[in-house]
Amino acid sequence: MSQTAQTNIPPKLPVLYSKETQTPVVDKDEKEEEEVKPKPIQQESQPETEEKTEQHKEEELSEEQKDQILGSQEFSRFFDKAVRLVERALTEDLDITIDYSGAEGDDLEGGSQAARELTLSRDFYDERWSRHRTVTCLDWSNQYPELLVASYNNNEDAPHEPDGVALIWNLKFAKTTPEYIFHCQSAVMSATFAKFHPNLIIGGTYSGQIVLWDNRSSKRTPVQRTPLSATAHTHPVYCVNVVGTQNAHNLISVSTDGKMCSWSLDMLSQPQDSMELQYKQSKSVAVTCMSFLAGDVNNFVVGSEEGTVYTACRHGSKAGISDVFEGHYGPVTGIDTHSASGPIDFSHLFLTSSFDWTLKLWSHKSPRPYYSFEDNGDYIYDVKWSPIHPALFATVDGTGRLDLWNLNSDTEVPIASTATESLTALNNVQWTQSGQQISVGDDDGRVYIYDVGEQLATPRNDEWSRLQRTLQDIQANAAGSVSETVGSPRMSPSKIPFT
Repeated sequence: MSQTAQTNIPPKLPVLYSKETQTPVVDKDEKEEEEVKPKPIQQESQPETEEKTEQHKEEELSEEQKDQILGSQEFSRFFDKAVRLVERALTEDLDITIDYSGAEGDDLEGGSQAARELTLSRDFYDERWSRHRTVTCLDWSNQYPELLVASYNNNEDAPHEPDGVALIWNLKFAKTTPEYIFHCQSAVMSATFAKFHPNLIIGGTYSGQIVLWDNRSSKRTPVQRTPLSATAHTHPVYCVNVVGTQNAHNLISVSTDGKMCSWSLDMLSQPQDSMELQYKQSKSVAVTCMSFLAGDVNNFVVGSEEGTVYTACRHGSKAGISDVFEGHYGPVTGIDTHSASGPIDFSHLFLTSSFDWTLKLWSHKSPRPYYSFEDNGDYIYDVKWSPIHPALFATVDGTGRLDLWNLNSDTEVPIASTATESLTALNNVQWTQSGQQISVGDDDGRVYIYDVGEQLATPRNDEWSRLQRTLQDIQANAAGSVSETVGSPRMSPSKIPFT
């Protein structure tokens, strides 16, 4: 045992020095001249120095004042914005030796090969918020093409962390931290930017709630959320989409509870409209994915847990599910309607992916699939058309493989493929608006950005007419196989299940 001695250490006193107190080195003649001058000037300067010293002492803040400033919302917003600016400046990477003439690229053997391949550009991962979380959805911003929102499932190894997370990543800078971090108390199953509100991010949760985040707010929690009631969704919301125009738009959500709801972003307390998705008055359809027709706010297609695909419309005398498409033998994981505009309209085409290891090409004009892609060795989790190339689309599967397909080149095998080093299942795929890059998310919380070679991504002028001929060949081959099956090569064209 030893006794403790208590000492009081006085606080450090600031010592201030003024320029007038220092003794300058002067010549003898100058010293005599200064002695001749009257001294009232020095007497007037002394009070000014003392006044400056006292004024400087008054600017010293106490610990309570410092804590009050550090804890204020104004300082928090300022510091948050300043940190992002500093991170961007520090991580800016410019290649000053770049040769815009292209001479260096011509000398390299792989220069032309890179234009025909998929190359990994970068990946996004946050040690705290991405770790052990599955990427559930990806979406690019319309207003700021460099911003990508990724939603994440819960982390079972961190029970005290929020279950749902949404991170906004910035492709423009080399920074490795998210631009914004949002979270909520339920796993986020879908996320999208509000098309006409660049500051709003929408998320669909596992509990059935729809949450709304605002990047102008200093809080990371939602600023609005839908109620947990029978008037809204009671099952996981796997798809949210904003449709309409600047002055008239709605948020559309679908869930495995078989309900489609239409919301106003100004008020999420109750849906403006809701509809039960049922086919011929049977049980509700457990919707897993949804896609609207290009430029259409009324007609859409949905995939279901039982593997069936449906077309539906929001308004009119035939509101609800209208047609059924059967062909998959497992849950439909992804669905996407054709969106590349051109001289020929292919808006009737759409693609589906499924747990049955197949990918299928459909048309609204036929109840049977145009074509089934069988070159897959695992579950296919998502599929997306290129926004600029009419015959190009991308798929991701459970082996961590990203495939690019071009219907005009080959329908049997993909034209380009790549896989992550960890071979972790890829769950989502999303093209950038330019069609030059692809983002994918995996089971470990990583988001990868791939550059698409120019020869793969950029369509030629004849791609639309070539795709039309390809579809005609596919239909002719399918009609021939149907004729051989029924044993009647003279089957009437009206009996052929393709138009």
